[in-house]
This record gives sequence, structure tokens and C-alpha cells, in this order.
Amino acid sequence: MSQDIAQFKKDSPMSGTLRMDRMSHIWCPGCGIGSEVNAFAEAVKRSGIDPDKLAVVSGIGCTGRVAGYVDFDSIHTTHGRAIPVATGLKLARPDMKVVVFSGEGDLTGIGGNHFIHAARRNMDIVVICNNNFTYGMTGGQVTPTTPHSAVSSTTPFGNHEYPFNLPFLADAAGATYIARWTSMHSRNLIQSMEEALSRKGFSFIEIISPCTTLYLRRNRLGDGVDALQFYQENALLKHGADTRTLDLDFQGKITIGKFVEKDKPTYIEALDNQCVKVVGDDYELYGKTIPEREAEEKAEKARVAERRAAVLAEEEKARAKAGVVKVSAKIPVKAGAKKAVAKTTKKAAAATTKKVAAKTVTAKKTTAKSTTAKKAVVKTAKKAAPKAKAKAAVKKVAAKPATKKVAAKPAAKKTRK
Repeated sequence: MSQDIAQFKKDSPMSGTLRMDRMSHIWCPGCGIGSEVNAFAEAVKRSGIDPDKLAVVSGIGCTGRVAGYVDFDSIHTTHGRAIPVATGLKLARPDMKVVVFSGEGDLTGIGGNHFIHAARRNMDIVVICNNNFTYGMTGGQVTPTTPHSAVSSTTPFGNHEYPFNLPFLADAAGATYIARWTSMHSRNLIQSMEEALSRKGFSFIEIISPCTTLYLRRNRLGDGVDALQFYQENALLKHGADTRTLDLDFQGKITIGKFVEKDKPTYIEALDNQCVKVVGDDYELYGKTIPEREAEEKAEKARVAERRAAVLAEEEKARAKAGVVKVSAKIPVKAGAKKAVAKTTKKAAAATTKKVAAKTVTAKKTTAKSTTAKKAVVKTAKKAAPKAKAKAAVKKVAAKPATKKVAAKPAAKKTRK
């Protein structure tokens, strides 16, 4: 049995991006963090980033454990300090892609001040926030994003506080890339993470994934499957939505999509520009001039594009070898199901044909009846025509005044006398 597990871990498609020796993970059944980490690993693989130039930083909490499962350089730091640690790492190693992966309490509660200032400075880091509406590891207390009226261990009669609208907070602070998804939207999440990894500036991705153990159960909302069903029925895709309208209500609609994507100088670029303006061309950052660094970035982009193309080609080759036909967002149908679908389709077609035939016969009968009725009307009208003419003549005669003839005769007699 142990050999089978070892072989499974070795053959896993995520063995190059996740630390398989640490599996199984500690997250609860139904928790969305596992899906999010899997999406992140896939995005890293598809992005073409050199794993040796990628670092993941996380703080305390359930999501803070992510740093221990990824097979990259990682730092598991103290509560609320993931962003300042990532900022220091980026300043020391500008050539590295730094990702912060943590929860909403860690990032916007105790770490809220660091969040808004990193966004204001446009630090070149990616921040992925798992928003599970509670402090899942420490007892289920209310967090800055717990929906109004939701029950927590510190608000047993319902949350009376006003929760953060995280996309709006990030937008107001100055983030240059903002998106929101749920843990169910894996494909969108992979694409969004891949976009964030391939660009510069402060990128923020919020993932809605309520804690199954403490939030869903305490609010009597079911389990992880119920949560996924809720996401499917209540998630509204709206790219470019005004971030001021993205508040989350208790069991209300969830607006998802990419809301902000813009370019402006990063913190290091703004520093370079200001120092070059004041000091002149003699200014150097980390032993390199701006043209030298730009040349290195251009070369790295070419290497990333090459690695990404190789990864996609390998995936296509594996699909072809396995005989898998790639169908755009369609679920493959088994052979037995195909026959059943075909049989049902034939029955539906036959029923449709019968209905059409019945409608045609009814239409013909209706047409025949209407034609007969028209003929009857015409015949009746013809018969009634002579009588109508006679009546009209009688009326015409009756309409002439008889006094004219009577008055004319006496006048003639008077003239003869």
C-alpha cells in the first residue's frame, strides 16, 4: 500500500510544483484552499516562470499553510506580516516573482495597513487572498469580511459590523490588477493567476471560499458541496464592474470577474525614474543601469515565452497520446450515455414531427372552413343584392316630395282661365 502511494505521488502531474512528500494536506473536507493551490500550481506551470525565480510568502491561518506545500522557495511568516516580508524580498531580489498567498484575516485584518500601502506603492507582487469569512484556525471569530448578520463565535447573534469590499479597497489603494472568483471557478482562477504572474505591479485576486467547518456549519448552510452549488447558482460574471458595487451580502449574489487592469510604474521603477531625474545617468540600482536591467527583462520574457510554449506543446502531446480530444468546456459523454442521448433525440424528433403534422392538418381544416364560410357569405351577398336595390329604389321614390306635382296642376289651370 505504501509503495502504491509513493508511486502515485511520483506520477502526480503536480509533483514538480507541490511537495508531494507533505501530502495529504491538513485542510478540512470540502475546503476550497486545496482547489486554489492546485489552480496556482497549474498557473505557475503554464506561465513558463522559472521555478528558481519564484517565491511564495504566507502568514498565519489555514491559508498560511500554503507556503509549506508548494515546491518553490517559500516563507511562512508571522500573522499579518506576509506583505512586508514579500516587499523586502522583492526589494532585495527584483529579478524574482514574489507571491503572497494568505487569508483575509491575515491580509486585511492585522495586516491591513501593509496591504493598503503595498497597493499604494504599486509593489511588484501578486497577492492571492482566500476569503473564507472567518478565522478558521483559531475558533471562528468574525473577520473584516464576515457578511452582515452572519453568525460567528464572537457575534453569536449575527454580525453587526460593516464588512470590507476587498476589490474596492484594493482599487482605492492603487492596485493595478484586481479580480474575484470562487473556489469553484477553477479554469477562470488558473487564467487569472497566470495573467497576474505575467505582469508587473500590485496584483490582487480574491477567492470566495467560506470555511466549511466553522462558517457554513455555524450558519447552517450545509457542507462543501452545498457551497459549490450556491456558487454555481449565485455567481454573476461581470468583467470591468465598478468596484464600488461589489459588496457581499449574507447568502447574496456574488459578482465575479476581472475588474481592474491598468499599467503604471512599479515602486522600483518610480524610484529609478526619480533618482535618475535628480542624480543623473550615474545612478545605478543593485549594480545595474536601467538599460542593462531592461535588456535582462527582455531576455527573461523570451525565455518565459519559450518555456510556456514547451509546456503547452507537452500537454498537447500527452492528450494526443492518451487519445483525448479537447472539447471547449464540454463534459465528455460516455458510450452508453451517447446511445441514450441518441435514442432520446430520435424520440424527441418523432414527437416533434407528429406535432408539426398535426398542426398542418389543423391548419388545412381551418383554411377549408374559412374558405367555405367565405363562399357562403359571397353567395348570401349576391342573393341579397337585388332586394337591396329594390329597397333603395323604393326609398328613393319615397324621398321625393309629392307637393311639387300637386302644386303644379292648380297653377296650370289658373293660366288657362
